[in-house]
Amino acid sequence: MADKGAWGKTTKFFREVKAELKKVNWPNRKELGSYTMVVIVTVLLVALFIGGVDFVFSNIIRPIILD
Repeated sequence: MADKGAWGKTTKFFREVKAELKKVNWPNRKELGSYTMVVIVTVLLVALFIGGVDFVFSNIIRPIILD
């Protein structure tokens, strides 16, 4: 069967996606929980850092603007 036009290309693309997904080494439940905790902790640390920097700069700039 020859791939023709947009429909054939789309079908081929999804067949290739399916084949690639079968090759993926998916994490098990324990690894997934561990990776999730790493992401949550990292996001919280970055949020605290950005919030802290914002707080400091706000307190530095506020008196300059209000004067």
